[in-house]
Amino acid sequence: MTKRIITISRQFGSGGRSIGKALAQRLGWKYYDKELVEEVALESGFDAGYVEEHGESAPAASAFAYAFTQPGVPGVMRGMSATDFLWCIQREVVLKLADKEPCVIVGRNADYILRDRDDVLNAFIYADKAYRADRIVRLYGESEKSPEQRLNTKDKKRAVNYKHYTGQDWGDARNYHIALNSGLLGEEACVKILESLVK
Repeated sequence: MTKRIITISRQFGSGGRSIGKALAQRLGWKYYDKELVEEVALESGFDAGYVEEHGESAPAASAFAYAFTQPGVPGVMRGMSATDFLWCIQREVVLKLADKEPCVIVGRNADYILRDRDDVLNAFIYADKAYRADRIVRLYGESEKSPEQRLNTKDKKRAVNYKHYTGQDWGDARNYHIALNSGLLGEEACVKILESLVK
């Protein structure tokens, strides 16, 4: 079947977001990243900053990150905890956007949410730590944490969130159709490879 949706999962600092945006522009497809966050914020009533922070990252970089979340209150957020409610709304928005038009969706566990569709291509973008560390310093500047610490924390939180809501291992090649090393190949080559797979 023809692919009309591409999901981009990515290690922090690997350039997955840039690759997704360039790919959508080249294909003439809709691009959902910050736009998806805004849609989830609108549907859930949560602040966009909260959705951005918690929509694909666990509260902590530990396997116990969700063990101490506040339980839901009957009649509020469908009786779910804030994190579970956010997951459900995010899932609904991803499904709605995928039905709407050809698109590229970055993050938000979209690869798992759309796993039963034949018209989806799931990509994972990764790179070695030195490449990613250099890239985040260039893009986001220095912070009190070392670039390596920032990478580790962000990736662990994404992995914990993915495991909690999907039962799968984030970054495991079996969960994706293709994995691309952006540090080795370069972002432009990654865009061209993905474009060739849907044309």
